Amino acid sequence: MKKIITLILLLATLTTTASAQKVYNELLQKAKATVSDPKTNDMNRQICQFKVDALDYMLLKMREQMPDSTVYFLDRQAYALNSFMSLYMQQLLNNRNQPAAYQVKIIKLFMDASYSNPLFFDSDKELTLAYFADGKNLTRFSLDTDWRRALIAVDSELKKIK
Repeated sequence: MKKIITLILLLATLTTTASAQKVYNELLQKAKATVSDPKTNDMNRQICQFKVDALDYMLLKMREQMPDSTVYFLDRQAYALNSFMSLYMQQLLNNRNQPAAYQVKIIKLFMDASYSNPLFFDSDKELTLAYFADGKNLTRFSLDTDWRRALIAVDSELKKIK
């Protein structure tokens, strides 16, 4: 119960209404602070470490492949990543009393949405699928994800199964 309350508080603090051009930096700062806090439980640390890695990857790839893109584009992707992760955690919490097969279905739905919506079409699958391939990780998503499209896809699929 204590973990659930901590997770809900974390998600509430990460859902921000920051102005444009600040969203990416704010989400990255909060995730890094959570990862480096020795009081953070393993589940929150794992979620925030994924956010840090996904945001860093996104910035690096945008500079390489989309040097003319705007900060607004980066902020929108970062906000969508945060929304995707919040929805994922909400679904895990809401369905914790469901049969294991249903819980696995929900997790796979999110994994598929992440994998099926690449942003950069990166050929380095070892890097982009490092989390995806790790069966012990709570955040089994591709780093190369168009988070806006993935969020729309997962939302659409969730409506179909309810």
